[in-house]
Amino acid sequence: MVLSSKNDLFTLSFEPMQLKHLPQVLDIERQSFPTPWSKKTFLGELRHNQFAYYYVCLLEEQVVGYGGLWVVLDEAHVTTIAVSPQYRRRKIGARLLLFLMQQALMHGADKITLEVRPSNLSAKRLYENMGFTEAGVRKGYYTDNNEDAIIMWKQLLPNRKDETDG
Repeated sequence: MVLSSKNDLFTLSFEPMQLKHLPQVLDIERQSFPTPWSKKTFLGELRHNQFAYYYVCLLEEQVVGYGGLWVVLDEAHVTTIAVSPQYRRRKIGARLLLFLMQQALMHGADKITLEVRPSNLSAKRLYENMGFTEAGVRKGYYTDNNEDAIIMWKQLLPNRKDETDG
């Protein structure tokens, strides 16, 4: 995949997250979130969660972003998504989210959900631009400051009921 930046072109690739990626993932995690996931949390997700799928976005061998989701029956839940601060505003987040949606479909999901902080305006705008809509609020969801979470959903495939109504 070729990604355009202001003055340069570079090729991104996506692959399943592996243990070798964790040092770079943890570095981005610490730079991106007030309460970052620990190495132990990522290891648990990678080794023991049968519903979990985690991926890295690579520029050559450098991890520039990552994301994960759980797929349970026909629903996918984005558990985490982040782009390295020095690579933000280059549409990597949109490419990564699109890739996660494609993976969700491949693993049997027809809808996808995520939570976002109301204060994270750039992430909220990205999700809205990608077709997610607000569906509710989780009060006091974020433990670092008790901030609420906006629950957002996107239908990946047409609802079967909608297909038969027309």
